Amino acid sequence: MPTKARVTLFYGPYESGGVLKHRTSRLRGLTAALAARGHRCFLEETRERNTVELVVSGELVFSCRIQQLEFGGDGELDPCCREAVAAVERAY
Repeated sequence: MPTKARVTLFYGPYESGGVLKHRTSRLRGLTAALAARGHRCFLEETRERNTVELVVSGELVFSCRIQQLEFGGDGELDPCCREAVAAVERAY
């Protein structure tokens, strides 16, 4: 499948186990779902706590709290991932 959109995922730190730091484990399903549709994903850390923002062609197309994304998995059953992929598809 040819590459479609270049998607930048800006993600902030969130607290888990009493430690605040940037973690990508909740982003794995989202990046897998986007890659399965042919999109290229680039991760960028931000200082904005608890957030994920998807930017396509310089435009914010989707945002959510990082805790809304399911931990691990491929993103297929995660309703938040499906909504994010749909937003990227509309933007592209």
